[in-house]
Amino acid sequence: MWNDPLPKSSPLPLWFQIAERLRDAIAQGVFPPGDVVPSEAKLNEIFGISRATSRAALDRLEQEGLINRRSGKGSVVLSPKVSQPAAEMFGFSDDMRRRGLQPSHETLFAGRVRATAEAAEALGTPVNTPLFQSRRLLKADGVPICIAVSWLSPDLFRSVAPPTAAELSEGSLYAWLGRKCDVTLTGAREFIEAAIVGDEMAGELQIAKGSAVLIVRRRSHARGGAPMEYAVLHFRADRYRLQLETGEPA
Repeated sequence: MWNDPLPKSSPLPLWFQIAERLRDAIAQGVFPPGDVVPSEAKLNEIFGISRATSRAALDRLEQEGLINRRSGKGSVVLSPKVSQPAAEMFGFSDDMRRRGLQPSHETLFAGRVRATAEAAEALGTPVNTPLFQSRRLLKADGVPICIAVSWLSPDLFRSVAPPTAAELSEGSLYAWLGRKCDVTLTGAREFIEAAIVGDEMAGELQIAKGSAVLIVRRRSHARGGAPMEYAVLHFRADRYRLQLETGEPA
């Protein structure tokens, strides 16, 4: 049991032992997502420890993204983060379904805009060239995960009309490209960085202003290397993480 007395002979710090107990209890479903783990005062009572020790244990769980400590509500257990292998080429919808989650999309904008210098360089077009842009809110099981802004190469629309907002809200952009343009994205180059979210995006992602986000800047290409899409994706850092592996597969 997670609340059994702590072994006196363990060389591990008390806060570490308690964090490990609570981590295991969360993994086993003793404290499911949305539930509240015991407070500092309760942990002090159960284990006979100081407030500094219990606070250190809960701080560690918060740093690991397992709980969110909310004033007046306690330490709330978060849903497991979605892990995306950074080297794999999957659209958001396919990736969520692989993980047993239901993807959905809310299109915030779809239309032609003047290309930014960043998008124009990525797609090999002059600055200010009119490009099709979409801005979508991506969700998993109804929970906002990402704001995705995509610019598509004008070469895609020589004989095909761009997708409508309704079409993009119905499903995957990559599936639309395959179905309408007979284009399959086979690879991408990504740059990943962290940032602090502003007011507007915080509201869209349903997180507090000043929360951390992961920004992925991605140029995707079709077979042969021609760039087809440039995307900037803002992922909630509390719900998403990127997985990197080096060396030989385990």
